[in-house]
Amino acid sequence: MEQKTSASTTMMLLTVCIAQFMAPFMLTAIGVALPALGRDLGASAMQIGLVEQCYMLSLAMFMLAFGRLSDIIGQRIIFLMGLFAFTLFTFFLGYATTIFTVIVLRFFQGLGASMFLSGSMALVATAYPPMQRARKIGLVSACTYIGLSIGPVVGGYVTLHFGWRHIFLMPVPIGIAAILTGLFGMKEPKKNASGERMDWKGSLIYALSVGSIMIGATHVSQRDGILLLLAGVVGMGLFLVMESRNKSPILDVKLLSGNRFFTLSCLAALGNYAATFGIVFFMSLFLQYAKGLTARQAGFILLLQPLMQVLTSLLAGRLAGRIAVAKLATVGMLISAVGLLLTAFTIGVHIHLWLVSLELMLIGAGFGIFVTPNSAAIMDSVERRQYGVASGMIGAMRTLGMATSLTTITLVFSLFLGDQAVTDANLPRFLLGMQTALVVFSAFSCLGVILSLSRGKERPA
Repeated sequence: MEQKTSASTTMMLLTVCIAQFMAPFMLTAIGVALPALGRDLGASAMQIGLVEQCYMLSLAMFMLAFGRLSDIIGQRIIFLMGLFAFTLFTFFLGYATTIFTVIVLRFFQGLGASMFLSGSMALVATAYPPMQRARKIGLVSACTYIGLSIGPVVGGYVTLHFGWRHIFLMPVPIGIAAILTGLFGMKEPKKNASGERMDWKGSLIYALSVGSIMIGATHVSQRDGILLLLAGVVGMGLFLVMESRNKSPILDVKLLSGNRFFTLSCLAALGNYAATFGIVFFMSLFLQYAKGLTARQAGFILLLQPLMQVLTSLLAGRLAGRIAVAKLATVGMLISAVGLLLTAFTIGVHIHLWLVSLELMLIGAGFGIFVTPNSAAIMDSVERRQYGVASGMIGAMRTLGMATSLTTITLVFSLFLGDQAVTDANLPRFLLGMQTALVVFSAFSCLGVILSLSRGKERPA
């Protein structure tokens, strides 16, 4: 039966859309300002890298725990607390005077983002029935990609004309407006797991394990990195054993082992983000160093991928009501895999820009078609009491997938270029490394297709 959309539901959707825009915007907008930030604060290359890494690290470490906590004490309160923390630390970042302060504040900014991102999909799933859910998730996903796509453009313009500090100060009024909208326009939905206990010990072990894996993976060429990576894997194994014996776990291991559709859908999302997130980074360097474009010209070509993601995510939300979400998601990932393979075997100095544009549009279209129905499939496959966990898993898979993609880039650069910058002299080695990375990305995407095909038919919770 169709559910009438109340004013509270509309305000909730508006607030979630704003939040979903702000978090990825802050990830990509500050990326183009890092050189200016580093010069202003006298930061080393490693410290500049930590500005981005700490933000993603915080997202990955805490998203699952906050998803579970929102099921217990309420999705709205965790969402608004996260939005408040994110806005507050974003404001503080605009006045940071040392690179150490920036790094620490970025970690806490990511903590706030993990709070509201962990419950975003749960709020949508709670407010809308299954027949409307995919369309609304498509709208939320479109806002995410808009934030990702306009971040570099706006960030570059603001840095050039006003300075890097204004990138942090600019979203603050938007955050305040979203908080006020949520406070006075949203109603607190019924608690999904009221009365259950929060597993703080499991949350700590999970956070430390994920943090160790992510930091270790980015330093895998060093002995300490390998040790940290192994410690993280062992910690994750300990976490799963503990959760299987816990009566109120943050991650129900029985959900993973007993709900094949949910588990494989999450792993397919991990593969999809691992396959596509690093494309923009490589293509930006390729267009400027190999094709001789300016940063502005390269930026306009790179916009084609997120633009297609926005359009196709909205389209996929509408198609999800007519086509099984699992089938639609598989088609999307297959399109991305074809685009990645085509790029891997055609990339080179003499490739035409129209072909590069077509390949980026193909990858973006596949990504947009995949994400919306796959997220809807994950939310539809669990009980209401697990909405927060499922929403947190979507966010965790997204962040871990991005981290996997960035780790692949780090390893490829280490193997083919060492610590050298990209120059005309080593351009052939850069191109060979880029082709290698694209083949790896294609393998991630093909693995995601296999996982998506293997999950079988959805069994509604």
